[in-house]
Amino acid sequence: MGSTVLWAVAVVATLAARVLADKSIMKDVTFGFGQALDKCREESQLTEEKMEEFFHFWSKDFKFEHRELGCAILCMSRSYNLVTDASRMHHKNTIDFIHSFPNGEVIAQRMVNIIHECEKRFDHEQDDCWRILHIAECFKDECVRTDLAPTMEFMMAEMIMEAEAR
Repeated sequence: MGSTVLWAVAVVATLAARVLADKSIMKDVTFGFGQALDKCREESQLTEEKMEEFFHFWSKDFKFEHRELGCAILCMSRSYNLVTDASRMHHKNTIDFIHSFPNGEVIAQRMVNIIHECEKRFDHEQDDCWRILHIAECFKDECVRTDLAPTMEFMMAEMIMEAEAR
């Protein structure tokens, strides 16, 4: 009986470590992607206030209701060549972008699959900014549902640690 309990504890510990690792990778990808926000602020007509809101993307209270947020996400995606000329996800470039982060290969295909499924759901939307905003909301919801999303507490702790390291 003891070895069965140890095995179960080991499995749970391994799964917990993987969930934390996945969230840590997602945090890195989020911060990396977010580096283009400053460059895209003007192009997407984001106000300072809405730009501040953007930093709370993973918060459960984040609202996907402003078109300019979708425009900012589209601009950021373009700055990393993550979308095609038709403003659809460029699968290879997106996978390569995620792979560029430590251990990104662990979640790259999952992320691309989630984005792709969300794209299919909103393909009917003609306005690129609104479509991208709806895709982003779908992506976030699916990441939360599958326990891939980092918590805001985790994100804030990382931001504080980075700020203190400077």
